[in-house]
Amino acid sequence: MKKYNEQRLSLIQPEKLREDVDFVYRKLQELHPNLNWYISKKELDFKFDSLKMTINTPLTSTQFYFKLQPIVAKIREGHLSLKIPAKRFSKREIKALKNKKGLFGRFEYYAEDNHLYFIENKDSIQNIQPGTELLSINDVPVSDYMKKYRELISSDGYNETFYNHYLKDVFFNFFVAEKGIMDSAKIETLYKNEKQILTLKRETKDKKDLEKDKAEKKRTPEKKLNDYVASTSSYNRNFKFLDKDSTIAYIKIKSFSRTFANKFYKESFAKIKNAESSYLIIDIRENYGGSLYEINQLYSYLAPEPFVLIKPSQLASRNTPLKTNYFRKSNPLEYTLKTLAYPGYFLYQTLNVYKGKDGIAYYKMKESKPTKPKDDVFKGKVYVLINGGSFSASSIISSKLKFDKRVTLVGEETGGANDGTVAGFYSYQKLPNSKIDLPIGLLLVQPNITFENTQKGVVPDVEIEESMQDIIDKKDLELDWVKTDIQKLKANKIHD
Repeated sequence: MKKYNEQRLSLIQPEKLREDVDFVYRKLQELHPNLNWYISKKELDFKFDSLKMTINTPLTSTQFYFKLQPIVAKIREGHLSLKIPAKRFSKREIKALKNKKGLFGRFEYYAEDNHLYFIENKDSIQNIQPGTELLSINDVPVSDYMKKYRELISSDGYNETFYNHYLKDVFFNFFVAEKGIMDSAKIETLYKNEKQILTLKRETKDKKDLEKDKAEKKRTPEKKLNDYVASTSSYNRNFKFLDKDSTIAYIKIKSFSRTFANKFYKESFAKIKNAESSYLIIDIRENYGGSLYEINQLYSYLAPEPFVLIKPSQLASRNTPLKTNYFRKSNPLEYTLKTLAYPGYFLYQTLNVYKGKDGIAYYKMKESKPTKPKDDVFKGKVYVLINGGSFSASSIISSKLKFDKRVTLVGEETGGANDGTVAGFYSYQKLPNSKIDLPIGLLLVQPNITFENTQKGVVPDVEIEESMQDIIDKKDLELDWVKTDIQKLKANKIHD
């Protein structure tokens, strides 16, 4: 750790940095199954060559990251991104931070273009009101950071909806990696045309806070089933009925984590069947994706007949599944155990690769084979709520459901692409001189649909834009539209 932190701050000579640029491009060409999906080889060649010409002075790995990542982002693959070389902390430092409250992390934010707003302040820190704009941090305009950090984010294709949703969540990750962890910060704010200078301070947690942290770590049966996330004090999955007679069922999924997914869906759809619900709302807004296995499970409760979720997953070559850095981050014991298990791993990976009639290498995935519907499959009307924060697996299931005309999609164009993405499992590359990590997705994962080649996200059937004020006022326009539509359907049934 000490060696890493020292290396992170040391200057690297220009010729070594240019070697790293070449290394990145070479590895992408070798391992990425669809590198020129959104950008031509000629254009990408030019961007990497142009970058090398700008590197004329020594840089730290962090400074180099801020030059190289914007080029990687131009590939327009949401899963493809260099890992920012942030400082690593000792156990003592981590413990000290756990005993203190966050500086910027205690607020909720809203991003719009190059503006960042506070939309929630549960602890009433400095009496900052929801809707207040954060203008500057330590005299540096936030708009400068927003422009800089937006260039670091990879979206899928030419989709624009993802940026604001993701940037509000990762803004301070970039900020801390660049500026370090602070105990205080001077900020300038704007609220109702009035500017104010305030100082935020990192406070020490009191006994009550520490007891709350301890309680949140305890895993109760309810927490397990609904996949409780202690860092956000919220459940990853929620199920409830929205009306007294249980005709409208509602499932909220924040992430397809797979953890206890089978049990959650089995119990939820059993309740829906027992209640004889006619309508189901699935809310995957702000769901950045996750497990293909879980979305396949969910789909099996919605499909009236056997289905195939995704197309065969394309590889760059037959050998790429063996380039996943099998021994990565292994201590001596783990290395020994992995060495013993390697022949089995090698055989498994080799047997799962096959050559298609088109001469392309593919990887066998369970989700590309027919799946039977569950016994408790829901046959009523289904609505799915989506927005620019619906990414990866969320986009794949949305795209498939829309293509199969199984649901009504309500909200905003998804942040993930309609025609799939590159993810699955990864080859973890380390740049030889700057030591920056680059995970490269090895599988082209695409929903089993007829492709539209829009190079954009999944477009909703009913488009609804949510404003910052709607969020502050806790208005849910998408859910309200669905409830109104259901009332109309109910009324028509009565008249029929």
